[in-house]
Amino acid sequence: MNAIRSIMAPWSSRTFFFVIRVFCTNSLDVSGGAVICIVHISEPRSNKNRAELAVESNFSTDVLIVGAGAAGLTLAIELARRGVTFRLIDRLDGPFRGSRGKGIQPRSQEVFEDLGILDRVVAIGGLYPPPREYRDDGGYEESQSMEPQDPTPGEPYRLALLVPQFLTEAAMRERLAELGGYPEFGRELKGFEQDREGVNARIAGPTGEETVRVRYLVGADGGRSVVRHALAIGFPGKTLGVRALVADVVLDGLSRDAWHHFNKGSMEKQMSLCPLAGTDMFQLQAPIPLEGDVDLSAEGLTAMVAGRTGRGDIVIRSVSWASAYTMNARLADRYRDGRVFLAGDAAHIHPPTGGQGLNTSVQDAYNLGWKLAAVVAGAPEALLATYEEERRPIAAETLGLTTKLLEAAKQGVMRRGREVHQLDLGYPESSLALQKPKRSGGVRAGGRAPDAPVRGAAGMPTRLFKLFQGTHWTLLGYGPDRLSAVKPRPGLHIHAVGPQGDIVDEGGHLRAAYGVSLGDWVLVRPDGCIGAIVSSDHTPALEAYLASVGLPSRG
Repeated sequence: MNAIRSIMAPWSSRTFFFVIRVFCTNSLDVSGGAVICIVHISEPRSNKNRAELAVESNFSTDVLIVGAGAAGLTLAIELARRGVTFRLIDRLDGPFRGSRGKGIQPRSQEVFEDLGILDRVVAIGGLYPPPREYRDDGGYEESQSMEPQDPTPGEPYRLALLVPQFLTEAAMRERLAELGGYPEFGRELKGFEQDREGVNARIAGPTGEETVRVRYLVGADGGRSVVRHALAIGFPGKTLGVRALVADVVLDGLSRDAWHHFNKGSMEKQMSLCPLAGTDMFQLQAPIPLEGDVDLSAEGLTAMVAGRTGRGDIVIRSVSWASAYTMNARLADRYRDGRVFLAGDAAHIHPPTGGQGLNTSVQDAYNLGWKLAAVVAGAPEALLATYEEERRPIAAETLGLTTKLLEAAKQGVMRRGREVHQLDLGYPESSLALQKPKRSGGVRAGGRAPDAPVRGAAGMPTRLFKLFQGTHWTLLGYGPDRLSAVKPRPGLHIHAVGPQGDIVDEGGHLRAAYGVSLGDWVLVRPDGCIGAIVSSDHTPALEAYLASVGLPSRG
C-alpha cells in the first residue's frame, strides 16, 4: 500500500463531540481500481471509540466467523465490543437446541463477568445437584461431585454452574444483540481462497450464493469443521472406545433435587439423569454399544431406562433433543493457516468428562478476539501468532485431563476437584509474558490475574475485576506515582495503588494475591491474564511491550 494520508476533522453538535480520522491511499485510481479508506470515529472526552468502521472497496467486513455456537458467539461479542465488523454464520436453520455443554467452570464465569453475561447465566442456571447413587436393593447414597470450596478474595467463583448449553448461548445472543450483532442462520460456507491481504469466501444462503471478501476467517464450526478440512489441517488423536447417548427429556418418576446415577461402574448398564436448571427437563446420559441403531424416541428411551434401573415408574414423556456419538480425543496440528484460524471444537475435541469442552472453546475465542481486533486496528501482525502459541498447549493439557477422567468414570468415580476449574491454566511460557526481574514467588506473567477487593480514593469499595472489565489493558502500580512508568494512551487504564494513589489496598488483598513490592508494576491484558510484571528499575521495558501489542506512546 502507498503512503497513507491522515485527515483529522473535528465535528460537534449540542450533545456530542467526535474526532473523525480518514486514512486513504495517496494514489486514487479513478479508472476503477481499488480506493482504500479507513474511517475512524472516536469520542476524545471519554478516550473510548464510539465506532470503528473499516470500509474498503474490496472488503465487505473484517472477520467472517463460521459457526454460531459458544466459541463463535464469544468471538463475535469480543469483536463487537471493540467495533470490529464481522459476519457470524451457521449452516443450521436456528440455534442449537441441546443441553450438551452444561458445565460452566469458575474461569469461564470470570470471562462471562467481563463479557457482561454472568448474572444472566446464573439467573437461568444453578449449581450442580448432589449425586445420588442407587444400589441394587433400591436404596441410595448421596455424595458431593465437587470438592466444596468457599470463595476467596482472589477467586470469587469456585463452583461450577449447571446451565444447559442452549440457555448459555441464548444469553450470549442477547448480549451480542445489545452490541448490534446477530448470527445469520441458514448460511453455509461452501469454500474459500486466501491471499496475502484477505480471504474470499463463498456462502450459500436462502437467496442463493454470495462471495464475500474479508480480512480474516475463523472456523468455529465444530469437530467436523469444514474450515479445517478445507485447509487440510491434520486432526490426529484417537477414538476412545466409548459410544454414548445424551438426551434432553421430560419425565415422570424422579425428583429434581439430585443427579440420579444407576449401576455405578458398569459400562453396560451405567446411566445418569440430571435435572437441567432453568427447564423442566433432565439430561439423560448413558454408554451404549459401539455398533447398532439406538431408539431415541420417548418410548425407546423409557424402555432403556426400565431395562437399566429395573423401575417401571420412570417414564419419558417427551424428547427435546438427543444424540448418539463416539467419544474421541483429537487436537489439530495447527490453529492457523495464513489469515484463517480454528477455534473451539474445530481445533480440539475430547470426552465430556469434567465439563471442559464449552469452557475451553469459549476461552479460545476470548484469547483470539482481542488479538484480532488489535491487529485490525493496527497492531503488529505478529501478535496473532500468540493465539496458537498460547491456546494449543491448553487444549493438549485438557485432552489429557478429560481422558483420565473418562477412565475414572468407567469405574464409577465422578468426584471432581480444582483441576477442572481452569483457574490454574495460563500462558507462563508465552512470548507475551514479561517478567523483569525473574520472580520466585507470587503470580507470574502469563498467569490469571487474581481478583481483590479494594477501595477507590473517593471511598467507594470496588474490585480489581471491575477495574479490568472492558476491552482495555490495565496497569497497576504498587506505591509509585500513577504516571511515572508510562504515558497515558488510548486503550490503557493506569491505576496507582497506595495511600496517595487512586486505589487503596485497604485489606492487603491485592498485595497478598500478587506478591508485589513497592515500585512494582503489573500489566493486565484484556483477557484477564498478566502480561507483564516489572520492578521500578525496568519500567522502560513496558513501553516496548505496549508497542508490540498495538499500544505505542503517542507523544
